[in-house]
Formats: sequence, structure tokens, C-alpha cells
Amino acid sequence: MKILVVDDEKNILKLYQAELEDEGYTVVTANSGKEAMDIFESENPDLVTLDILMPDIDGIQVLRQMKEKKPDTPIIMLTAYDYRDDFSVWVSDAYVVKSSDLSNLKATIKQIIEGRK
Repeated sequence: MKILVVDDEKNILKLYQAELEDEGYTVVTANSGKEAMDIFESENPDLVTLDILMPDIDGIQVLRQMKEKKPDTPIIMLTAYDYRDDFSVWVSDAYVVKSSDLSNLKATIKQIIEGRK
């Protein structure tokens, strides 16, 4: 299972990559919206974790572009802020508030994978 992790903070990318690889996933990373779209198309990930606040293209625009290209790819929105009332994130498959404790994210990934079997 290949996961694309998108975040503009390099330390978060490293943390998520290490933790998710420990869980047995293959992880590819992108630290901008444009890079995320390029990797999304070339690597064809099974699942995407996507930060909302990024400097070039915000995560909500990236989410829309990804869903237009491959509507069946599950996307988990990650943010330090609560966007649940923003209708645009509802198109995502899940929503996780960022934390240094990745147990919630890991559980959400497992839940999505189990639901697709």
C-alpha cells in the first residue's frame, strides 16, 4: 500500500514517513501542492494525507484536483485547525487534526483500508 504524504513542513514529512513506514506502508512525500499533483499522477498512491495550509496551492484546491483525476483515491485532510464546518473538506474521505501522536491518523488509515476490502 502506497501513501502520499503532503505537507509544507519538512520535519512533519519526515515524522509521518518514518511512522507510516514502521506500519509497513510505502511512503512518498511532497512538500507543496504542485509537487503533490505531480507525484499523485506519477506514483498513483493508494491513499493521500493532505495538509490544508500550504504556501503555493492550498490543500482544498489540491483535494479538488485529485478527486477530479481519481475520485476513488481516499484522501485524509490534515490540519492544525478545525475546518470541519468548511463544506469544501467534506469531499475528503476523512479529517484528522494534526498531532505529534499519530495514533489517530494510523487508525483512520486502517479504517479506510479495511472499508475498501
